[in-house]
Amino acid sequence: MPQPIIRPVRPDEYDEVARVWMNSWVSTGLEDASDAVLARLRARIAMGAEKGSSLYVADDNGKLAAMLTLHLPDRYLDQLFVAPEYQGDGLGRQLLAFTRQQMPDEIWLRCVRENEKAWRWYEREGFVFEKEEVEPAIGRVMKYYRWRKGD
Repeated sequence: MPQPIIRPVRPDEYDEVARVWMNSWVSTGLEDASDAVLARLRARIAMGAEKGSSLYVADDNGKLAAMLTLHLPDRYLDQLFVAPEYQGDGLGRQLLAFTRQQMPDEIWLRCVRENEKAWRWYEREGFVFEKEEVEPAIGRVMKYYRWRKGD
């Protein structure tokens, strides 16, 4: 079966991207699905686009399988979320390889401390833990990671 194609998002897909993001986030067990969560994520997508983030989707023949947000000037991987039905099939690694093509020398990211599955995956993928810090906007402790080419 062919891998989904990573491509820039279209503005008419923001609602579907927010749903993929919410379903992936909810699969961590850290929050329940709700219209409020969906609305919050939808607003963050639009805000990110306005602030210069690059938003990509993994398109599986017209179905969105994942979303990826990068802020290239800061070498920041902002969001990487794979729809639950696509998790465990290598799509996360495909998105990370794409990210490394866009930012070949260095990438940093933050991950919610309670999302152990995610941060352990980033560690296996070569990211190095740097610090923990409370993110006041969401009230959660974030783990900061960095990857550098050649490390």
